[in-house]
Amino acid sequence: MDVLQLLFATLIFPGFVFLVALSFLTQYLIRKLSARMQRRMGPKYVGPVGILQPVYDFLKLLQAKELLKTRYSMVRAAEISLLLGLSSLIASTLLLPLNIYNIGSPYDFLIFFYMASIWPILMIIFASLSMPGPYTSVGVSRLLSILTVSEPAFFTGLLVPVALASFNTKAPLMISIASARVHELWVNPLTLPIMILVTISLIVAVQSKLMLPPFNIPEAEQEIIAGYETEFSGPLLALAILFHDMDTVVSALAIVYLVLGGPAPFSHSSIEGALLLILKYLLVIVVATYVKNVFGRYRIDQALVALLKYGLMPAIVAGILGTIYLYF
Repeated sequence: MDVLQLLFATLIFPGFVFLVALSFLTQYLIRKLSARMQRRMGPKYVGPVGILQPVYDFLKLLQAKELLKTRYSMVRAAEISLLLGLSSLIASTLLLPLNIYNIGSPYDFLIFFYMASIWPILMIIFASLSMPGPYTSVGVSRLLSILTVSEPAFFTGLLVPVALASFNTKAPLMISIASARVHELWVNPLTLPIMILVTISLIVAVQSKLMLPPFNIPEAEQEIIAGYETEFSGPLLALAILFHDMDTVVSALAIVYLVLGGPAPFSHSSIEGALLLILKYLLVIVVATYVKNVFGRYRIDQALVALLKYGLMPAIVAGILGTIYLYF
């Protein structure tokens, strides 16, 4: 019975099928919201109100478009790297309270962050370097420059509320414990400033982590022709787009549970809890889309300064204030 539950959680919910469906839906929402903000039509024709357009685009790239390669391309290595990255993102969701098959242990937040953030980044870099082109190395170097600041900011922004919420419990840095108690930090006057700083940090860190404007320098089409994804095409490009959308979903779910408290103070099984969870997820997506459409692309030096000033520094200050709150 445990094996069947684990297989269901991995393959159906909250694993592969659920994440793929939510990734397509999230891509549709972002494209539709972006079109509305830019006074365009956006996806409209495929499916009701265009909701199946991301699925159609994925299948078109997967089946109809040719995979272009050069004599130095290692297509199989790129495919394996992207599939390993997707697998890591899927496995990371098993540690979230969304999983009906309860998996968790003290310090599982560190495992979650490794699978949800560090490993996928390594895989997208390996996939890019497996399809070398004249602009690939430039795009990868810019990507690494951004990630050296955005990843510490993202990690610290998630770590602070998890540490505060799970302090003085038998399960430090445990996701399920932290997500159930983190909403209390928002109503505590002493921890409210910390949560505001964490939220500011994560808004900036997520934009850069997902390569969304204004931090999409590594794929600046007008400058380096899509950067680290220059040589992706056909089925490989379909996997890369799905990889990005799934990364968006997992990052949003991490913020929803570890910063906004998921369905708390309600339970997942209640109607109120389910609606609250959906609203918080939509809030994260709407904010990311709004920032994406309001700002223009930064230069690499501007991006690094902005990340340090509005991403990493608020997270560090929040960490210092959180330490003072816990021990003094």
